[in-house]
Amino acid sequence: MLRQALLAASRSGGVRRLVETAPFTRDAVRRFIAGETIDDALHVTRELTGEGLAVTLDVLGEDVHDKAQADATVKHYVELLGRLADAGLGARAEVSLKLTAVGQALEEDLALENARRVCAAARAAGTSVTLDMEDHTTVESTLRILQELRREHPDTGAVIQSYLRRAEEYCAELAYEGSRVRLCKGAYAAPEHVAFTDKAEIDRSYVRCMRILMNGKGYPMLATHDPRLISIAGTFALVNDRAPGSYEYQMLYGIRPQEQRRLAAAGERVRVYVAYGGQWYGYFMRRLAEKPANLRFFLRSVATRA
Repeated sequence: MLRQALLAASRSGGVRRLVETAPFTRDAVRRFIAGETIDDALHVTRELTGEGLAVTLDVLGEDVHDKAQADATVKHYVELLGRLADAGLGARAEVSLKLTAVGQALEEDLALENARRVCAAARAAGTSVTLDMEDHTTVESTLRILQELRREHPDTGAVIQSYLRRAEEYCAELAYEGSRVRLCKGAYAAPEHVAFTDKAEIDRSYVRCMRILMNGKGYPMLATHDPRLISIAGTFALVNDRAPGSYEYQMLYGIRPQEQRRLAAAGERVRVYVAYGGQWYGYFMRRLAEKPANLRFFLRSVATRA
């Protein structure tokens, strides 16, 4: 119930205004968000990569309904990728891209063309792009765009959310050689006929999807903070004779940083999802919805500063 309430709040303009204007909110937000500028993102990227971690950078913003705004987002990504290349960070940092931020809600072809521009900039920077998966209504469109992008940019990453009832089917279709697939649980509200709503069901789906990906020929990117799922992933790696580096773990910036470093020290490849930008509200509320401890952290931060 709490998760559904927070996801509903992530779409509420009234709650958004309350949270954004509340005293000390920004201090708590900085646990999950690297800052608002490219300089902020590069600073965090240097710190993380210096500790042996890889990074994926997400420019916050979604549900764009204006072509000029979509174009501005693309230009921001191009600048970011150029800055990554100049800093010599392309080998350790990629970018994640939300297609609704580059025009998917306006026109699928517009989103495809804009995504091509970002992929071309990533190639020039010596890195790659992963297409974030968003609301369930965008899944089929996102997979079509992925298929088109991979014709020219085969290293474009996909994301599959285990809370979707068709997740196993999607994983089976994408578990081919050279295919990069991030598996996550899913952080958007969806009707019950489309998605599992019970945590145990979502976890079981995650394990089934992970088995498919780890047994396949692609490159699994296992996005989870759950110790039990991490342990199961290690078992799948052994069973399928997967060496470290033939898959990776992914975790969010600010969540279980000690575990990120423990896995990296053990020889595993760990990538940290680093979000930044001024449009942080929707992302922040989904992080609170994912885990009650995140909400407790936020409320405690506000209470201790009041």
